[in-house]
Amino acid sequence: MDRGKCHGQIDMNALDEVRKVYVDLAQRPIERNCVRTKECCHFKLTGRTPYLTKGEALVAAKALRATGRTSLPQHSDGACAMLHRETGNCLIYDARPFGCRTHFCAAAGGPFARNEVIDLIRRLEDVDLALNGSGPRVFQNAIADALAELR
Repeated sequence: MDRGKCHGQIDMNALDEVRKVYVDLAQRPIERNCVRTKECCHFKLTGRTPYLTKGEALVAAKALRATGRTSLPQHSDGACAMLHRETGNCLIYDARPFGCRTHFCAAAGGPFARNEVIDLIRRLEDVDLALNGSGPRVFQNAIADALAELR
């Protein structure tokens, strides 16, 4: 993978690699059953907030932009900013970050064991390096910065 951005452009190959990681995760033969109770989306309640690499944040920000939003919604109750207030659905479900797919939902079968997904984590880290990221960052900050970069 080419490293970094070219003349202010986002490396689309890097973002495609993030999406491929998500596809590869979905194809793992690990029993999961997301029933979309959305309790994992209430960070204040669970005490857990996902951390995103730069590539994940850019994929999430692009998905948020595709909904017509240009800024990160704020929820004072500690719910994920991507949780739609009226419907209770994730605004970016198909582009949700790796942590949301693997670590934050007991109802879906609990967290993946790290050794089951370490190869995918390493791929996300490689993308982060290629995009000159600074490692995983708190969900809200990573996405807010990604939205600013996409302008």
